Amino acid sequence: MGRGVSGRDGAGEASREDPAEGRGGHLMRKRLVGWVCDTALILYFVFALFPIAWMVILSLKPTDQLFSTYFSFSPTLDGYRTVLGDSEGIPFVRFFVNSLVVSVGAVALSLVVGLPAAYASARWRFKGSENLMFTLLSFRFAPELTVIIPLFVLYQKLGLFDTYVGMVWVLQLVTLPLIVWIMRSYFADLTPELEQAALLDGYTRKQAFFRVALPLVKPGIAAVSLLAFIFAWNNFVFPLILTSNEAQTVTVGALSFLGGDRPKYNLTAAAALVSVVPPLLLALTIQRYLVRGLSFGAVKS
Repeated sequence: MGRGVSGRDGAGEASREDPAEGRGGHLMRKRLVGWVCDTALILYFVFALFPIAWMVILSLKPTDQLFSTYFSFSPTLDGYRTVLGDSEGIPFVRFFVNSLVVSVGAVALSLVVGLPAAYASARWRFKGSENLMFTLLSFRFAPELTVIIPLFVLYQKLGLFDTYVGMVWVLQLVTLPLIVWIMRSYFADLTPELEQAALLDGYTRKQAFFRVALPLVKPGIAAVSLLAFIFAWNNFVFPLILTSNEAQTVTVGALSFLGGDRPKYNLTAAAALVSVVPPLLLALTIQRYLVRGLSFGAVKS
């Protein structure tokens, strides 16, 4: 009789302990899955960032150790001094300035034209307006190689080859559709009642655009300006074909160090890292507006 009672008590105790053991096993499995996911993410980031780390290593290698070692070498800044000092006969600093001029010029011109166009397309719809907008967007979709030959011929005839004006003009194919389409969504998210109230107060449509609509989309303007600048700065095909020396940009000029009997990969890496500085500094400068601009309109009341 005592054994029966004790047996039942033991079974009851085991049943009371089972849920705790189950929760403990579930917690261990959850932690194990978390460790596996964290390890996979770390490995992915190492894989993704390794090219940048390798570029830094290459840029710090001296020329005589460029092909003889991998990670064991005597780091030096001679590569950066050579790139920025024009000692190789390659005016990289001028290419850098060219990129700044044409990229800022292209973004500025695209904003002047694109912001009113985006506002108009968001506020007024007419027959064929969507087709017109899609045609504008198709300029961004089309491969640059499909239009480069006619552009090359036109630039030769019009005297725009290897000029700042020619580069700023052709980069509109890259920056203008981007600005119009992105800013169109920002203006569409604004309630029209704000501008209607301004019109009732005596503002003209132009004043309502500049004093009411534009200030409200400043974060969006900052975000789209940065994106357009990066696209213009990184463009390779147009500077490669439509410039030769005077208006050549860093994307093409950095490859000049690969010429000769022995390619200077350390100088190319140094030039590439220097060319990353302007977009990076611009992103850090407008970071506050960039975060707000990218999330603008994501949550509506």
